Amino acid sequence: MKNGLHHVALSAVNLDQTVDFYQKAFGFTLLRRWGEEKPAAMLDMGGDAILEIFSGADEGEESGSRWLHIAVKTDDTDGCYEAALAAGAAEETPPKDIVIPTEPAFPARIAFVRGLNGELIEIFCEK
Repeated sequence: MKNGLHHVALSAVNLDQTVDFYQKAFGFTLLRRWGEEKPAAMLDMGGDAILEIFSGADEGEESGSRWLHIAVKTDDTDGCYEAALAAGAAEETPPKDIVIPTEPAFPARIAFVRGLNGELIEIFCEK
């Protein structure tokens, strides 16, 4: 039985910097932290979804193996994009309007940034 998305997990090179980035860039809130040898954290992403972050990623590891991308839902793609860049994200794709060719058509405004661990983050606003 499906009840929706519970969490996505990310392997981070630096846990504290990654937690700080997601709080500043997207307004996620810290739910809990645990572990001494290999610390981890859970952040509330909103809408009952959680971002779980594990420490211990190797900087030399292929960043694409951490996840394909995560899409952050927003009502202000441009503002969220700027906040992410100010928080330390790297520019990937600036905000743009798209139409996903579904039936019916699905218009959106999107942007992409790279997080501190090289992870790809889509900023997504349904129109």
